[in-house]
Amino acid sequence: MSLTLRSRKPIENTMPINELELDLLVLSKRHQRRWRMAFRVICFTRALVSMSRKCLQNNNQILLRSLSYVAVDISTSDDHEVPFVGVNKQMLSKMVKEKSFESLSNLGGVNQVAAILESDTKRGISGNKADLGHRINVFGANRQFQALADESSDIRIEVVRDGRRQGLSIFDVVVGEIVCLKTGDQIPADGLFLNGHSLKVDESSMTGESDHVEVDEKSPFLLSGTKVTDGYGFMLVTSVGMSTAWGEMMSSISHELNEETPLQARLNKLTSCIGKIGLTVAVLVLAVMLIRYFTGNTRDETGKREFLGRKTKVDDVMNSVINIIAAAVTIIVVAIPEGLPLAVTLTLAFSMKRMMKEHAMVTEFWIGKEAMTGNASSSGLAHNLYELLQDAVGLNTIGNVYKSNSESTPEITGSPTEKAILSWAVLDLGMNVDEPKQCCKVINVEAFNSEKKRSGVLVKRICEKTVHIHWKGAAEMILAMCSHYYVKSGTIRVLDGEARKQIEIVIKDMAAKSLRCIAFAHTKVAEADGQVQEKLEETGLTLLGLVGLKDPCRPGVRAAVECCRNAGVNVKMVTGDNVHTARAIAIECGILNPDVGLNNDDAVIEGVKFRSLSAEERVAKIESIRVMARSSPLDKLLMVQSLKQKGHVVAVTGDGTNDAPALKAADIGLSMGIQGTEVAKESSDIVIMDDNFTSVVTVLRWGRCVYNNIQKFLQFQLTVNVAALVINFVAAVSSGKVPLTAVQLLWVNLIMDTLGALALATEQPTNDLMSKPPVGRSEPLITKLMWRNLIPQAIYQVTILLTLQFKGRSIFSVNESVKDTMIFNTFVFCQIFNEFNARKLEKKNIFKGIHKNKLFLAIIGITIVLQLIMVEFLKKFADTERLNWGQWAACIGIAAMSWPIGFLFKCIPVSGTQLLFKQRAS
Repeated sequence: MSLTLRSRKPIENTMPINELELDLLVLSKRHQRRWRMAFRVICFTRALVSMSRKCLQNNNQILLRSLSYVAVDISTSDDHEVPFVGVNKQMLSKMVKEKSFESLSNLGGVNQVAAILESDTKRGISGNKADLGHRINVFGANRQFQALADESSDIRIEVVRDGRRQGLSIFDVVVGEIVCLKTGDQIPADGLFLNGHSLKVDESSMTGESDHVEVDEKSPFLLSGTKVTDGYGFMLVTSVGMSTAWGEMMSSISHELNEETPLQARLNKLTSCIGKIGLTVAVLVLAVMLIRYFTGNTRDETGKREFLGRKTKVDDVMNSVINIIAAAVTIIVVAIPEGLPLAVTLTLAFSMKRMMKEHAMVTEFWIGKEAMTGNASSSGLAHNLYELLQDAVGLNTIGNVYKSNSESTPEITGSPTEKAILSWAVLDLGMNVDEPKQCCKVINVEAFNSEKKRSGVLVKRICEKTVHIHWKGAAEMILAMCSHYYVKSGTIRVLDGEARKQIEIVIKDMAAKSLRCIAFAHTKVAEADGQVQEKLEETGLTLLGLVGLKDPCRPGVRAAVECCRNAGVNVKMVTGDNVHTARAIAIECGILNPDVGLNNDDAVIEGVKFRSLSAEERVAKIESIRVMARSSPLDKLLMVQSLKQKGHVVAVTGDGTNDAPALKAADIGLSMGIQGTEVAKESSDIVIMDDNFTSVVTVLRWGRCVYNNIQKFLQFQLTVNVAALVINFVAAVSSGKVPLTAVQLLWVNLIMDTLGALALATEQPTNDLMSKPPVGRSEPLITKLMWRNLIPQAIYQVTILLTLQFKGRSIFSVNESVKDTMIFNTFVFCQIFNEFNARKLEKKNIFKGIHKNKLFLAIIGITIVLQLIMVEFLKKFADTERLNWGQWAACIGIAAMSWPIGFLFKCIPVSGTQLLFKQRAS
């Protein structure tokens, strides 16, 4: 038995060290090797014992005994793979996803993590087959993404293996890999920054933040699925596949949910129930008719008994039995609502066919404790302060202003924040933001960092021996760096406790108005002995001014929220903004009452507090929460899950990849067509093409219309089902024959399922739909209102048709064939007239707006023409007789009585409906 340990290449160290440090380093590495050896021996011994026990238990011929040795055949498996010492898959995954500096520090920093993963920061991993297999067995593989991605996702990247750069598929990356990154690259896995220059990453697809994040030694965490927007660098891969942040999110949205939508659940339950009833009736009819036939209780048209025992020919018996079975099967066909899926499809298709950017701006400007109005250059602003502000805006920006000539409108590019500030400076203050770039030399830049929420620039004016430092960022962060402030006259004052408190109040007031407050600060430092300073000072700055940026509430949003509230839909806002800004935006949009304070946790809550609650506490508080600030994608998902557990039907809007889990988990996911990512669109049910929240009201309006149209069709169909089943069952039990033949029932089925579905599916939404309360998850699809409309019509049809069945010949003085034809004709016209009744479930005026639905009128006309053809010209096929004018008038007159019957019964109030409207009114 032998145990082979892979040789390790020494980690290169370019730092000069003394002899004592060298001895300590050698001793430390010797101890590390000994501990690793001991750990591997223990793991191997446990694996050996476990495998030996399995071999003995399985009684396999794996143990080969001899006098000199015992050989054990050990199969390599994931369960017994020797792990890397000091780390595991979960630890590394959690560290990067949570951007935990504490966890990274406990592991000894980035270089030590590389050493633990047996990866050289310069040469990478060895890349041989055994090494790659070992890493895949311990940490998993990026080929785990292949089930979630298409061919377009197979991106080629560059890695360092055994000291050589080589191209590689993103699916072949393993933990410990050194990956080369450059502008435009997608980050293939979670990892840590090793080295590079000006590396910036767009994390909007994962975090929702639009500002680019600078990645360096101070902030080394890199997330899979994000993109490099600037610079270059090298990263150490720490997690791959499903262990990455991207993998975790993709697995949650790609998982096939077996959960049905509320409408699907109701329809499936209803279809199953109707099918069982129809099958039961069909079996009873079959049994009764067979018994009556074989006991000699059925007679033919001449009045003779059909079954005479052995005297009856076999062919006659077979024909009679086949006819009886055909009648029973036809009842099943009529009873099962196979037209329901068609009705739903037509309704959705019709409604989807018919259903088919504001920029940020500066609204407030403060110098010290004084608000500035109008053009700052003409409102007493000192020239030196104006120039400093011009430098602050023009030099400390990643945006750009382009003017083809002095008369043209400036074209401004950059992030939303940069565009807003540049627009304010150029258009409101009349600044030339390109002028400072021509008279200043940029020495150092500190890009915007999402952790510090600020950016800075160090510049030197040409022909001057002083350097100027400009900072820009979140007002509360910049204010903490300042010791002085400018007033409008251009003089500098000490920022004492009282002045600082007043400026903090200004910042808080801006946030309360839903403004994002940005501050500018400046300081200058003289050159020392000709040495140019390269470090940006972070203390002792002078506050230049404050600006409040506002993302205007889109026109119609407040009205849309109000419309949703009137419809019984509660709107909740989940945002990454701070509590003050979130509350102000919610008030502006009408989501929150202005009287609700920040300390009211029932209405306004931060994400960190929400996710710290237990599942039971979240469900208990979820209905009262209106606004969630400083939230993460997980918080949005937890909110959806809590609302669904409470029994609510939940709709979610979102545009980023980070919104995908919540969009997928919701009953209805609505993504944005312009700003939305492809992952968000694929995870949603509806794409809002104009990115406008007011379109949500349109979706809600049409959604209710679809549901209402399905209910109309169900009421219409169930009336037909009940009438047809009762008539055939009673006639079969009493006389042994069914009045409606198989062909006639199939024709009625065609009218009911296809033409009826098409007619009722095309009804357009009405204003009264938005005044109804929402339908709960557990509420029945067939309401009391529908039963009130359905039962009288079914009873009337059954009564009339059974009367015609037993007394029709004497009443109209006709033969059996004409009587059966009149029953069939009356039954069809009852459905035609009842189709008008189904247009309005609650309203008495069933003709209101009928002129707008020309398709409905056309279908009614086509149905009448086809019925005329069936009766008058298809005698043999439909088993009918031609009717005279009087008989046609009798059939139509009897069927037309369904209109006054429907009107009278709609006068009867339904308690459940009234109760719902009273609750809403209160």
